[in-house]
Amino acid sequence: MAESQPLSESAKTKDGIAPQVNGTRIIESGRNTNRTAIKQSFSEEHIEAPCCRDIHGRNEPPDGGMRAWLVMVSAFVCNGVIFGTINTYGIIYALLTDRLTTQGEKEASSKAALVGSLTIGTTFLLSPIAGVLTDKIGLRLTTLIGGLLSAAGLLLSSFFTHNIQALYLTYGVMFGLGAALAYTPTLAILGHYFKRYLGKVSGFVTAGSSVFTAILPPGLDYLLRGYGLQTTLWAMSLISCFIIICSFVYKPLRPPPIPPQKKPGRSRINTILRSTINVDIWKRKKYVIWALCVPMALFGYFVPYVHMIKFVQTTFPGKDPNLPVMCIGVTSGIGRLIFGIIADLPRVNRIYLQQLALACIGVVTLLLPLTSSYVLLIVFTLIMGLFDGCFISLLGPIAYEICGPSGATQAIGFLLGMSSLPLTIGPPIAGWIYDKTGTYTTPLILAGIPPILGSTIMFLIRCVREDDNYEKKISRNTNTDLENTADIPKNTWENNEQNFIVPLLRGSDDTKEADGKADTMLKTSSSESAPHSEVGRF
Repeated sequence: MAESQPLSESAKTKDGIAPQVNGTRIIESGRNTNRTAIKQSFSEEHIEAPCCRDIHGRNEPPDGGMRAWLVMVSAFVCNGVIFGTINTYGIIYALLTDRLTTQGEKEASSKAALVGSLTIGTTFLLSPIAGVLTDKIGLRLTTLIGGLLSAAGLLLSSFFTHNIQALYLTYGVMFGLGAALAYTPTLAILGHYFKRYLGKVSGFVTAGSSVFTAILPPGLDYLLRGYGLQTTLWAMSLISCFIIICSFVYKPLRPPPIPPQKKPGRSRINTILRSTINVDIWKRKKYVIWALCVPMALFGYFVPYVHMIKFVQTTFPGKDPNLPVMCIGVTSGIGRLIFGIIADLPRVNRIYLQQLALACIGVVTLLLPLTSSYVLLIVFTLIMGLFDGCFISLLGPIAYEICGPSGATQAIGFLLGMSSLPLTIGPPIAGWIYDKTGTYTTPLILAGIPPILGSTIMFLIRCVREDDNYEKKISRNTNTDLENTADIPKNTWENNEQNFIVPLLRGSDDTKEADGKADTMLKTSSSESAPHSEVGRF
């Protein structure tokens, strides 16, 4: 089965037997249809749980099932491996700094830090490429390539442990590119299998980074002390191979978007651009506002995480500098689970929830330099981590809510790509201000302003009214994609099954009306497909 074909495609009819809803069959001999068999199949039809695709509709995610839960666990593992590796670079950073110092490097600390900076910068900066590639070659193949690059990058790094320039390429760029190609599909695949539970599932998946960040450091530190950097990188490469394994689970339920048709008068560059980039998402005013506000908020978002240890050492000498960072990591994982559940509650606006998270992070960042108590600092970090989890867990669901399934992949990719710049330059600017002033008061106060400003400007989303014709276009394109992929002709039983499934579920009185609709559709289908002697095909 080709990857571009959805799982729900069905077999063609054979010997006059056409498969129907929930395994029910309609038997036809020539043009004479056995109506008794149809009504009997209605009365004896087994109604599955509300999460089944037949009740949801053909174009709806299943919201459950063995494969859906397997996809969720695989995405959890991928997310954990990617960001667990990125977040634990500090262990390798200390060793590289010592080695460069012994070699006489004057800027040993900055050169060693550049490896980790290239990794996180490449992961986010190249995410738009991952989004475009996903629409071109599919979720599964993109994740597979990402897993191969990640594992190969770490494996090659093990042979250049004494060459910092080579590590820039293998660990920084190569692993970062692999992480980018694997991370974007990891968020995008969830919308193929979940809708009602998308918030909960996204929270669970994004919590994988917190879990792996807590599990990996002790093991990597043990390997580093006992067996050296080369063996440690071998183990990290082996762990990255889990991404390759998980990629085979990523079977999309929706086909990739159909490339736009060529129009007369459109330049060749314009045509190539439209066939590569989903320009429809940039026609969504809500997405444009959201995609601009989030990077704006992230200018100060990452500053407390980078400078927290130094801040504690200068403000509270003698206190444990690692405890606040641990508190952020723990409550971030808890927040992703809690707010993932809250996001799926009725009447909960996910955009408002993300605005609240950014505003709270900004306020807490403003209060950090004003606190004189280490205990109060711990309380602030607990709150910051909780809302950090809320912000992260809502990125995927909001992208699906604004851009729909056909545009969510590139929407996530471009958002992450635009966020790479503020995430990269925010902490160095704060460090430069600290070097000039000798205190963290000014840097932290300035870092608290962008999240508050970004969350406030997001209110413009409520003032924007999208074009109804665009909504119909997206829905029509999605249905057309599914029909073309599954080889489903129009005006058949498949396309009209919802006309009698819903009445069937309501009661026997409405079932009679459904029978009448069924008869009408059968006559239409028979006349259209008479040369093939079929009622309809999936």
